[in-house]
Amino acid sequence: MNRVKHSRRHFLRNSVAASAGVWAVPTALTAGATADNDNYLEVGLPKSSLLTPALCVDLDKLEANIDTMQNTVSRNGIGVRPHTKTHKCPAIAHLQMERGAVGICTAKLTEAEVMFEHGLRQILLTTVNVSAAKIRRAMQLRKQCDGFIQAVDTEGNARELNDAAREAGIIADVTVDVDPGGHRSGITPGEPALTLAQLVDRLSNLRLRGMLCYDGGSQHVSGFSARRTQAIERMSPAAETFSMMQQSGLNVEIFSGGGTGTYNIDHATPGFTDIQSGSYVFMDASYLGIGGQDNDEVYSDFKPSLTILTTVVNAQYEGRATTDAGAKSCTINRPWSIIIGETGMSYTSGSDEYGSIRYENPSRVYQSGDRLELITSHCDPVVNLYDKIYAIRNDSVEAVWPVAGRGKNQ
Repeated sequence: MNRVKHSRRHFLRNSVAASAGVWAVPTALTAGATADNDNYLEVGLPKSSLLTPALCVDLDKLEANIDTMQNTVSRNGIGVRPHTKTHKCPAIAHLQMERGAVGICTAKLTEAEVMFEHGLRQILLTTVNVSAAKIRRAMQLRKQCDGFIQAVDTEGNARELNDAAREAGIIADVTVDVDPGGHRSGITPGEPALTLAQLVDRLSNLRLRGMLCYDGGSQHVSGFSARRTQAIERMSPAAETFSMMQQSGLNVEIFSGGGTGTYNIDHATPGFTDIQSGSYVFMDASYLGIGGQDNDEVYSDFKPSLTILTTVVNAQYEGRATTDAGAKSCTINRPWSIIIGETGMSYTSGSDEYGSIRYENPSRVYQSGDRLELITSHCDPVVNLYDKIYAIRNDSVEAVWPVAGRGKNQ
């Protein structure tokens, strides 16, 4: 494994970058000296001294996850274009790019803006913009960022993008979003998608770059064999569509899609170029239970690097204990968070401020003041609850990374 060595200073600098593309003073310094001083003072502290609830990432596991993904896709002849909707953290996006990613994905326009402001330049926005205000704003981003690519899934929207690009005085790069069958977004594969691609190619202020097709429905299918069968079958119409675009002479250098659950399957789809994996950097309870190629029970390809550090605040009642990490820290997504290193107990976070531990045949019983760590239920919405991530190595804080994309949901 080719591992990049990072000093504390390097990690701190990587947390933010200026929009001009050079490393700069963290924006937190201009936003509020107190908050930045707190972050600075926390660097070097033992993890055990952090205020809880605290969102922590194990750097060794994070880096190993990034390398596992990169090594696998490289071996399979494709690339990875990580989805930053998972971590919303420019420092992690920079690590992914440094270790071989072809670019990043964002789910929302404001996420794309944040990533660009922090030095990321190859950005694929995977959702369409339909309002006039968002379209104009996207064109302003494209005016500054040559590597910004937008998605489109209707002819009407393509014409709107073209008009806005002409008004902004630019040529906007576009991919056609193709529906894998879930009917959530994207145009119908086959002739409808080809017709849309041909329209984009004709419009004077748009440049066709290819297509994307994300099959979210296949990512969490339990059992590798079943997941592989479904993923390949559901992507088959998209592959045929991509071939139709190629045969018609269109410029289709991008065929992007797939995710963490199918990262070692998607290369079997003809023409596929890169995977939009997100959760692999952190992993969570939702993914751990789907099983992997080498383990039907646990998806062990990637290690749970993201945890919530929490403190027991009440242990006086038999059969249970209460922590300070409830729904506002863990969400109420299912499956519930998993207590690391313990058996015979379960964790729920249905209360706003409090988490609940229930004992059955416990490996231990917690006392008030004890600390424990949780594997998150679903990492994407959990990250969006926090202002910062503590980057941990050898049980001490190596860096404090702002979750700069938090709340950027437009």
